[in-house]
Amino acid sequence: MATSPTLHLCLLQTDITWEDPPANIELADKLIASAPPAHLYILPEMWATGFTMQPAEAVAKDQGQALDWMKTTAVKHNAAICGSLSVEDAGRFYNRFYCSFPEGRIASYDKKHLFTYSGEDLQYTPGTGKIVFELHGWRVRPIICYDLRFPAWCRNTAEAPYDVLLIVANWPVSRINHWDALLRARAIENQCYVVAVNRTGRDGNGLAYNGHSTVVDMSGNVILVEEEINAVVGATLKHDELVAYRKQFPFLQDRDMFEI
Repeated sequence: MATSPTLHLCLLQTDITWEDPPANIELADKLIASAPPAHLYILPEMWATGFTMQPAEAVAKDQGQALDWMKTTAVKHNAAICGSLSVEDAGRFYNRFYCSFPEGRIASYDKKHLFTYSGEDLQYTPGTGKIVFELHGWRVRPIICYDLRFPAWCRNTAEAPYDVLLIVANWPVSRINHWDALLRARAIENQCYVVAVNRTGRDGNGLAYNGHSTVVDMSGNVILVEEEINAVVGATLKHDELVAYRKQFPFLQDRDMFEI
């Protein structure tokens, strides 16, 4: 597929109603209906329930309706929809990223680095593989929240190169300075666009979130950052600028050749 010269994104920075999939689906539906046209609409981590450590209850309340909504909404708006959900698969629970495409294709990724500080590792099973999916010829690598802290896992490799590092998160305000710094670092070291969507509000565990959903270019320049409020934010990525930058500064060819 020929690469589209631009990739139009819509970042959906929302407060998440705790463990209430119908309410969160209703909100997401309203936001997308009022949003500008985009190739990809991006929801936060565990957008249907919040960052719950009660996956059995979350799955029982969801019963697949959040993923079904993503599938039907992708067709309705002729655009891809992504975000992560708490899911059960073969008796195990996963924090699973889904991207649903209008032609019916689904890409999924299971969070590799589980947040031990909150006990996520006691409730969920870690993923074992990376994915890169294509959208209008752009190569997109999804990761989830805590994965952002691990540069070797995020590395842009010759074997699986990508143009966009996409992060969905529930990243609390108490460590938002880490988020801001790590997003720029991942963009610079991987010579890619970084697109990151975080939630707002307060969850059922009492943790506060202040957004800071962000788009960073391959040189580490912040294209946009949305603080504090619930917001629907559009952004456009330009492929020619990415290619020109990598050609001018071919740092990736000197990267260390290792895999994890």
